[in-house]
Amino acid sequence: MNFHEIRFPTDLSFGSIGGPERRTEIVSLTNGYEERNSPWSQSRHRFDAGFGMRSLDDLSVLIDFFEARSGQLFGFRWKDWANFKSCLPSEEIGATDQVIGVGDNISSVYQLVKRYTSGDATQVREIAKPVLNFVKVAISGDLQVSGTDYEVNFETGEVTFTAPPPDGALVTAGFEFDVPVRFDTDRIESSVGGFSAGEIPSVPVVEVRV
Repeated sequence: MNFHEIRFPTDLSFGSIGGPERRTEIVSLTNGYEERNSPWSQSRHRFDAGFGMRSLDDLSVLIDFFEARSGQLFGFRWKDWANFKSCLPSEEIGATDQVIGVGDNISSVYQLVKRYTSGDATQVREIAKPVLNFVKVAISGDLQVSGTDYEVNFETGEVTFTAPPPDGALVTAGFEFDVPVRFDTDRIESSVGGFSAGEIPSVPVVEVRV
């Protein structure tokens, strides 16, 4: 897949708008009831980077980044400031934030995930782009040592243990993560006069599956 392991400048993404998008198909029945179905098991995130532009220098940085990605051709990492941790944004990540599996004394590879729970409903999101140096892992609450007990693939979000976790052991992790995205346009339209007058260029960004 065409993807560059580089993060969009965080000082520019900080002012952006966006979030998760769902696709729901709704059929209205003759009796007044509805049938609802979704072809997506996961949300797809969309953002507009234009709202993060505060100066012409910012716009220049954006254009450099856009050109280096060849427009929509190459994906990149994006920090979603509203949702970039395994815990609440105001908290410090901990090795027991998220359950990523249960040991069976056989499996050595576990995928990082984040769970979203409200009431009795839970959605599980696979995390493919954890941030370097911001992953902590524990087995049954015991903190593991990176490079000795396990390795993290920061391009896929897989955690590989040196030895399989014992049967029944709870495997947990805490982490920061990025969203894999691409530009959702092949052109950036802006003018110096309009920008100086407060006109915000539209720079749509959309999540990609990796």
